[in-house]
Amino acid sequence: MTLLQAAVFGLIQGLTEFLPISSAAHLRIVSAFLGWNDPGAAFTAVIQLAIVVTLLLYFWHDLVQIATAMLRGAQTGRLFDEHDARLGWMIVVGTLPIMVLGLAFKKHVETSLRSLYVIAIAEIGLALALIVAEYLERSRVAAGTRLREMKDVTWTDTIIVGLAQCLALIPGASRSGSTITGGLFVGFTRETAARFSFLLSLPSFLGAGVLEFVHHRHELLAAPGAGLNLVVATVVAIFVGYAAVAFLMNYLKRHTTWVFIIYRLVLGAGLLALLANGKLQAL
Repeated sequence: MTLLQAAVFGLIQGLTEFLPISSAAHLRIVSAFLGWNDPGAAFTAVIQLAIVVTLLLYFWHDLVQIATAMLRGAQTGRLFDEHDARLGWMIVVGTLPIMVLGLAFKKHVETSLRSLYVIAIAEIGLALALIVAEYLERSRVAAGTRLREMKDVTWTDTIIVGLAQCLALIPGASRSGSTITGGLFVGFTRETAARFSFLLSLPSFLGAGVLEFVHHRHELLAAPGAGLNLVVATVVAIFVGYAAVAFLMNYLKRHTTWVFIIYRLVLGAGLLALLANGKLQAL
């Protein structure tokens, strides 16, 4: 991998991780189009540590409130009395499904699931799920039902969105896409769905990044300049990622997810057509 390739991978990771279009898919697709080697699931997971930094920077105020409330609850023995403390424990519980399934299906996530056929189908499949979620949101608004915000998040919501996050193990599904879809299904506002999605994803990003680096550190750092490549990709991803998350949070205050739905459908259909014509190889 050259420095240019590392910078491009960092750019793609930072830009597409927060938008509901799948960073893993775009890393894989761009590699295929440019004739570059697939950076691999391990490299992808490690530069996701940049996303942890981005989320810490953007949601610093929220995270400090949550951590402080959890500490107060632990000291008093009233773990769930405060909303922020409950939210912190909800994030912990909501992270468990993807951590368990991620470890169970780790081999498949790193190999067969990186097929462009899988990615294309996942892009289309989640687009269809988002269409249903948008229809449900519009129906609730038309019926006069109040859409729920962060203060209304329940344990049931957490389990549902946490299970939805497991779809992110499939390249092409998108972590933000799957969790935002789950949030819309349970009746959150779009902004709340995105905020809860990003807060919920933080522990799994951190866990996956650290685990992959420890497990694959010798492979990742074996080639000359490999460490510098990781640093470059990570730094680029931090700056671009911060801009992307700020954009999406503001965008969803006033807009639907239809632009992402259309993008996913076009991308998925285009990939299937290129694969059928032999223009791209699935693996």
